[in-house]
This record gives sequence, structure tokens and C-alpha cells, in this order.
Amino acid sequence: MDPYSIILADDHKMFRLGVRKILEELDDVKVIGEVSDGLALLRMLKEMTPHMVILDISMPNIRGIEATREIKMSDPGIKILILTMHKGREYLHHSISAGAEGYLLKEDADTELYMAIEKIRGGGIFISPILTDDLADNFVQMCRGKYNHDFEILTSREREIIKFVAEGKTNKKIAGMLYISIRTVENHRANMMKKLNLKNTSELVKYAISKDYIAISD
Repeated sequence: MDPYSIILADDHKMFRLGVRKILEELDDVKVIGEVSDGLALLRMLKEMTPHMVILDISMPNIRGIEATREIKMSDPGIKILILTMHKGREYLHHSISAGAEGYLLKEDADTELYMAIEKIRGGGIFISPILTDDLADNFVQMCRGKYNHDFEILTSREREIIKFVAEGKTNKKIAGMLYISIRTVENHRANMMKKLNLKNTSELVKYAISKDYIAISD
């Protein structure tokens, strides 16, 4: 039987080498490609079809979550494992909503990577243990009426945009990164401020930071 083929996508070469070393110890797994950004990943996937893509969220050109959406639209059969440092639940929510089958924290990679691959390979969903504990706490809070529903008010696209706004990116830059028009970005920003009852960009940025929407650089 052919080995389980994987493509690695992460803009940190040394980290990719570390992950590759772990994978090379597995008899039935083979890394067939590596890239350092989301756009290069999508180009590579036009030339080859792996069983799984392991990718980071914070990558140049096209970010991991957006790349996940593109991959799932073109080939839903490719499994996606997000491998990231981001612990915020909004990142997990975005990733699973985009179609990822797994969300593994980089700090857990040395002990959980094989388990994550095997779980996803068998048709399951894998989430880092520390995050499943957090999800359990959130579920309890929701059942007790204390859960904060703010992040559910915004759509997935709005949450992407508010994160970029908090990072100081212009409407033009955001439009280019998400492959949408500037007018669409403006409409999303207006809708967010209306939903959240905010008056200006400064309040939108403060809100994004307070809710941990702002991205943490790898």
C-alpha cells in the first residue's frame, strides 16, 4: 500500500524540518512537499494531490484558514491539520468552520502529531487536549447562561476582517489578502460596527483587542 502522503506548509523552515523529522520516523507516512506560504501551497496542490496538508495559520500571501477554504472547495477529500501556536478559541472556530479536520498546537506537536494524523486519517476530528478542556469549560458556561456570544454574532468573514483591522491593515490591503473588493471590506466593517454598536474604527480596534481577535505573530 502506498504511504500516506503529506504536504507541509509553514513559513518557519526550522519548524518544518522538525515536523518532517517526526514524520520520517513513521513507516507509512511520507512528506511529498514543503512550502513556506499559502499561495505556494495552492500552486503545489495543482500539481499533486496529497492525503493530508499540515499547515500553519500565520503564513504570507494567503493565510492558513483562507487556504483551508480554498483547498476544501477544490478537493474536499484532502484532509487538513492546522498546526499553530494560536490558542484563542476564535482561531479554532475559524479553522473548523473552514473545513479543517484537526487543530494541533505547536507546543503539542512532539507528543500529539502522530495521534492527530491517525485520528484524522481514520475519519475523526482532532483538537489539542488543552483546547478541548477549554471547550468543555465554555460548554458548561453556555449551559449556565454565562457564555459570551460576541464571537458568534460576527460571520466568519467578519472575524477575519476585524482581525486585520486590529493589525492596522488598510481596506485595500485587506481586500487584496482576501481576494475581495474594497467595497465589500467597507460593507463588512459597517455591518460589524452596526452589530456591535460601535461608532468608529478606534472602537472597533479596541473591541477586537479586548476579544483577542488580533493575530499573534509567529
